[in-house]
Amino acid sequence: MKKKTLDQSAYGGVPGSKYVPYLGTHDGLGGGPVILVLGAILAIIFAASTAYSGMKAGLTVSAGIPGAILGSGLVAAFAKKKGILGINLIQGMSSGGEGIASGMIYVLPSIVLIGRKISFVYGFLVGVAAVAFAVGVANIVFNYLIISQHGKLKYPESMAISETLVASEAGGESLKMMGIGFGIGGIITFFTTQFMGWFNSMINFSSKKFYKWDMSTEVNPMLLGIGFIIGINVSIVMFAGTIFAQFAVAPLLSYFIGMSGDSWRVWNDASIQLNQAGTDVIVGSYLKCIGAGMMLGGGIIGALKLIPAIKQSISETLKARKTAEGGSSDKLSSILLPLGAIMILVVSFFFAKYNVMIMIVGGILSILLSFLFVIVSARMAGMIGSSNNPVSGMTIASMVILTLVFALCGWTNTDHVEILLTFGVFIVTAISVGGGYTQTQKVSFVIGGSKNEMTKYYVIAGIIGTIVVVGTMILLEPQLRITGSNPPFGLPQANLIAALTQGIMSNKLPWVMVIAGVVLSIVFFLLGVPVMAVALGFYLPASTTSIIFIGALVRLVIEKVTKDKETRKHRVSSGISMSSGLVAGASIIGLIGIFLHVFGVIKDKTLTGFVGSNEMAWVLLVIMLACVMLPLLRIHGPQAGAESKDDE
Repeated sequence: MKKKTLDQSAYGGVPGSKYVPYLGTHDGLGGGPVILVLGAILAIIFAASTAYSGMKAGLTVSAGIPGAILGSGLVAAFAKKKGILGINLIQGMSSGGEGIASGMIYVLPSIVLIGRKISFVYGFLVGVAAVAFAVGVANIVFNYLIISQHGKLKYPESMAISETLVASEAGGESLKMMGIGFGIGGIITFFTTQFMGWFNSMINFSSKKFYKWDMSTEVNPMLLGIGFIIGINVSIVMFAGTIFAQFAVAPLLSYFIGMSGDSWRVWNDASIQLNQAGTDVIVGSYLKCIGAGMMLGGGIIGALKLIPAIKQSISETLKARKTAEGGSSDKLSSILLPLGAIMILVVSFFFAKYNVMIMIVGGILSILLSFLFVIVSARMAGMIGSSNNPVSGMTIASMVILTLVFALCGWTNTDHVEILLTFGVFIVTAISVGGGYTQTQKVSFVIGGSKNEMTKYYVIAGIIGTIVVVGTMILLEPQLRITGSNPPFGLPQANLIAALTQGIMSNKLPWVMVIAGVVLSIVFFLLGVPVMAVALGFYLPASTTSIIFIGALVRLVIEKVTKDKETRKHRVSSGISMSSGLVAGASIIGLIGIFLHVFGVIKDKTLTGFVGSNEMAWVLLVIMLACVMLPLLRIHGPQAGAESKDDE
């Protein structure tokens, strides 16, 4: 018997109003106390792991498929009667927790970077307001984007999640590979400097002579897993950005900086003599400014490219409303949008110390920008998937507009920058949630789940995710403040937002370097190169991008050595499941380790005895690669060997 899959009509060919879902009905209920608890647990896990991986590498992994795989195992163990509908709600809650983190990591750490502390109360209220607002706006266009556009908008990730839900082995082989990945990621992280510190995890190469350069690789299973998931095309472009930064721009800067006189000092640190500056200073004070300019340029280019999508989204939404096909009539949906808008206005009023003008100007502008970009984000989820949603471009465009308005109004001190960033947290979280929520609702539509039930569970997951992410960042504040060539957290987007807003407000941004970065982004765009991928590689530490590249190489090797098409497909699919486990295991254990370090419970005990630190890290890298590749190479596809009778 063939494996049961979705009917072809799930992908299109019939009007959305006539589509018969997998379960035969559009209002199947799968919720209950057990499902809510299981979903909440996964929302916590994915919110924490996404916040950690996002702040570390500037990249996040969609939780839909991992949530579906884990959900199938949990439902089989604790709530078998709930079946696929229960699994659907659990994956929706997983996505809800991840969506909050994927948004907040862009802006919330910027508050720490400008020298302020994150307020849990304000952070929580802003996050909840963003969730309510985004879900409310997305529900306005629900019928149009999901029903009327059925088959026209492809929803690639939604369909992948749906196929995972209906696949008979979703809780078998995939769950097993996730478990293996979680174990590998957790164990390696436990022994390295992120937790116990018994083994060095950093491989370093450098030259301090005429041609000065630094290169390093971190033996990090989380980053290896991210590399496997995103594949060679994106990772090689990122790594190219790193090579350009570390082996071209940095040596050039070092060469000319070495010619400066004894009276010259580093532009942002007068205590350091310029001609004595090391590579770490050059990277932190100069290279990152150029990288920030590249990300700014990439974000603006991305926003400009979205103009046709924005016009089409608004136009089609207005048409859909006129034909009564654009909205939703359930009571919860009608409450969420105004609730979110009112909440952000009230929070900004108190946070701005009762400044009515800031509340009106900043609040209303944030609401308008969020409304616009949530619709665009929801549509982009249907076109390219939530993971590939250009959140950075929409966020940067919004923050530039907000910052310029604040500057024109004379609101330019640090208090005003903090308020500005708070509005930014609302906008970016709403954008991220809008795409993730629409993607999740498409899964429910295809499977046959209840839209209203998914709305409730997703909002609950969003609230849980907000608590986890804000709380995590507050606990990690000491780590977020650490700078240098290899900081604990790269924070590429948050650093860009902090530098951009403060620079525009104070007019002290090193504009020559930023403009040079913008020009480079334009050049890469004209060459047809993905600008943001290059910019991330340029900005992030080499230790981060190099191990991501190695993860992509592992996938490429698996693909190349596997000749049978079905076996190759099966190995890559299993590798993605294992990689999701690597990300989750390393993130969770790494996060726990950092908490224990912050509170002084454990201290580093790095071994440097019988082998040097580099040699030890090399051994660890080989062990990690062997642990990942060997299980994958043992996997065989359903048609490997003898012919399957089911397919005769």
